[in-house]
Amino acid sequence: MKIRDANILIVPGYTNSSPDHWQSRWEAKMANAKRIIQAEWSKPVREDWIATVRAEITASDSPTVVVAHSLGVATSVHALQELGPEANHVVGAFFVSPPDVANPKIRPKHLMTFGPYPTAPLLCPSFVVGSQNDPFSSFDTMQETAADWGALFIDAGESGHINEKSGHGPWPEGLMVFAEFMKRL
Repeated sequence: MKIRDANILIVPGYTNSSPDHWQSRWEAKMANAKRIIQAEWSKPVREDWIATVRAEITASDSPTVVVAHSLGVATSVHALQELGPEANHVVGAFFVSPPDVANPKIRPKHLMTFGPYPTAPLLCPSFVVGSQNDPFSSFDTMQETAADWGALFIDAGESGHINEKSGHGPWPEGLMVFAEFMKRL
């Protein structure tokens, strides 16, 4: 599938993605991309965030690919699992830097309300891109989580949280991985 043939649903994480974040840059490059807008970015409420993503998925009537980062991954996975077969037009999920939302050491602490992750396989093909030195999750946890979902895990090396603070504003390597993911759909 070509990128232009799908609705690209951008799901940012905690505090949203800044203009320099790779999600914002991808959104600007893809005419068919739409960003999820949450009512409260700095104090996320699990039920509200999931309902927003679920409503956006349900409103789409054409092939949709979810592109989520950080807490947006947790939100998207919960929404997809809750929708089940109703989300059959979601043809793929591209997840980057899923935080360990079951870890009591995560900060801010209220992010734990998004855990634990569902462990059932996702009903659509998915990639999980994770870093060996992500401060919000261990590498092993990300790999185990990806395996639970039936996702292909992509090792991003030592890339931090794969955001603008870790030097991943444009993130051309990520765009190449995303293009490969789309080719496989």
